Order: sequence, then C-alpha cells, then structure tokens
Amino acid sequence: MKGIYYLFLVTVLVVVTTACQEATYVPKPKGYNRIELPDHQYRAIDDFYPYQFEYSQQATVVPDTSWMSEPYWIHLVYEDLGADVQLTYKDLNYNQQKLRELLQDSYKLTSKHQIKAYSIDERILKTPKGHTAVVTELSGEVPSQFQFFSTDSSRHFLRGALYFPSATKNDSLQPIIEYIKVDIIHMLNTLEWKKS
Repeated sequence: MKGIYYLFLVTVLVVVTTACQEATYVPKPKGYNRIELPDHQYRAIDDFYPYQFEYSQQATVVPDTSWMSEPYWIHLVYEDLGADVQLTYKDLNYNQQKLRELLQDSYKLTSKHQIKAYSIDERILKTPKGHTAVVTELSGEVPSQFQFFSTDSSRHFLRGALYFPSATKNDSLQPIIEYIKVDIIHMLNTLEWKKS
C-alpha cells in the first residue's frame, strides 16, 4: 500500500510541477498563399479594334467605361488572379506633336511612381512583327508594377499598365506579376496595326 501511495505522490508532484511551468509561445512564421497558375494559352482579340493581338485566355476583354475613356480603350481583366491590364489607344493621324505629347505623358505617368519605387527598369523591345515597344518594370510597393507602350510613330499609339485593385503587398503578388508579364510580352510580340 505504501508503494502505491508513493507512486501516487510522485505522479501528482510531476503533474503539478510540469503544469505550473510557463509555456513559451512562438509565433508562426509569415506565410504566403499558394497560387496555382494555369498554363499560358492565347486567343485573338476581336476584329472590332484598330489593333490586333493575342491575349491570355485567363483574361476577359472589358470596355473602359470611365468618364475619360475613349474609343478602343479596354481592360484585360484577370478575375481569378485579381489583376487588370488597362489599355489605352490613340489614333495619331500622322501628327508628330501628338506623338511627342503621348510619349511625354507615358514617361510622366511612370515617373509618378518614383516616390515608392525601389527601381524602375526600362527596356526597348523589337517585336517579331518589326514593331518597337517600351516596357517598364517597377519594383517596390507601387500601384502599377509593369507598364508599356508601342507605336508605329505615324498612325497608332497603344499604352498599357498592370494593376492589382487590392491591398496585398507586391512581394506576395510576385508570381502573378511574373505570369502576367509573360502574357503582356506575348501580346506585344503579336501586336499588329490595322490599315484603315
């Protein structure tokens, strides 16, 4: 009986001493959502526009309905990815002054991000169709991480910018940004101007 009493006493003592110890809590490490990105597949935009290109099958073409929109301004909305590529089109009509103004506006819109951007990397691309395109990648917590424009310098001017209408940090969005950049480069590589 004495043995059972000692065993009971030791068990109670062990339980009491271990229960009274302070627990050390360690926060969970910061995690990111797993994003499943589909394969890149493309389709041609409708013949309605003065430009022609292939865009992602993950995107939907939505007309721009803002108060300042003009004909042929559209959004390529990636609903599942929460992204929006806004495209604006201008008919130059051989007006070199208008071209200079549009180029200045494009650089001005990009430079507005300098306050929050860690870096702004601009490249000039020559597309397989023989067109020139300027693409700008912006790093940091900026509203638009990728901007671009292309022109034939006489009739057509197309500008675009990638936006995410969310408060999610750009480092979390990086896989989606890289995915959509591939789609935009494909769009620029297949861009053609229609003859009027």
